[in-house]
Amino acid sequence: MKKVVTFGEIMLRLATPDYLRFSQVTAFSATFGGGEANVAVSLSNYGIDTDFITRLPNNDIAESCLMNLRSHRVGVSNIVRGGERIGIYFLETGAVARASKVIYDRANSSIATIEKGMIDWKEVFKEAQWFHWTGITPAISQGAADVCMEAIQTANKLGITVSCDLNYRKNLWKYGKKAAEAMPSLVEGCDIILGNEEDCEKVFGIKPEGFDVAANGGEVDASLFDSVCTQMMQLFPRCQKMIVTLRGAINANHNTWGGVLLSNGSLKQSQRYDITHIVDRVGGGDSFMGGLIYGLITWPDDDQRALDFAVAASCLKHTIYGDFNLVTVPEVEALLKGDSSGRVVR
Repeated sequence: MKKVVTFGEIMLRLATPDYLRFSQVTAFSATFGGGEANVAVSLSNYGIDTDFITRLPNNDIAESCLMNLRSHRVGVSNIVRGGERIGIYFLETGAVARASKVIYDRANSSIATIEKGMIDWKEVFKEAQWFHWTGITPAISQGAADVCMEAIQTANKLGITVSCDLNYRKNLWKYGKKAAEAMPSLVEGCDIILGNEEDCEKVFGIKPEGFDVAANGGEVDASLFDSVCTQMMQLFPRCQKMIVTLRGAINANHNTWGGVLLSNGSLKQSQRYDITHIVDRVGGGDSFMGGLIYGLITWPDDDQRALDFAVAASCLKHTIYGDFNLVTVPEVEALLKGDSSGRVVR
């Protein structure tokens, strides 16, 4: 089976332990994470060959990051080196009515100073069947946006499937362009598009009528998103499948979770999961994307099965600390079969 290539920034994650606030901590828990790397880790856990592409500095923190990726069987041989630093994000995990907070410290990171021509995409895409990127990458800098475009255009020429998670991050678009300016030309080259209600509205002005994410109380009417998917596919004719994740926020520790997928005029809806004790929701969308790519590769003629696998995989991610979804295919399939008891396996 050919490999899946992902491209983006991986960061050092410094998180407050035990639901403490930033003002309370004297030590942080250090791990690594980033949208496209998170997807690569998920796919590697499912037995798919992966190659994560980024730019990292030549220092010991970057070496630790590479060791971490290798430990999850993610390919790192095409990562380019240079620049001054690895980006950092600080996470304060919320509880009940208190929301989580993220503070970025990623200005002038190695990938922020990347330039066109630094990555030989034709070489990278040898033996590749799929390329994945997220809207976080072009938000970092003009250089990162340019290199992302290089990758998409090369993948299109080579007949490689291209997927995108729109991943709108309002706090990242600071270099002079807005998401609405930069994203359309990039998304035009995508065959598979994933987003949520905020991504589609904030970037493209497309939203479901009568839906208020802040007041949904955990109940999300999946049928409302048929029009969102349809409008997105009309806006981007290359798109073969449009997927929207559906998160109902009851509080910081209790969400409902599901998704819809539109393809060939048919809207597929997933089972809705009630996640009552969230351990870590960061990386939830990436775990969905990893499960979706696996599903679409494994069952290319069964969109419903691919969607169901993605939602179940992501449901399990909410029980795992850190950015990475460290679950296996049998574990996801057990949940799909209804085994959600959490009983000890021995």
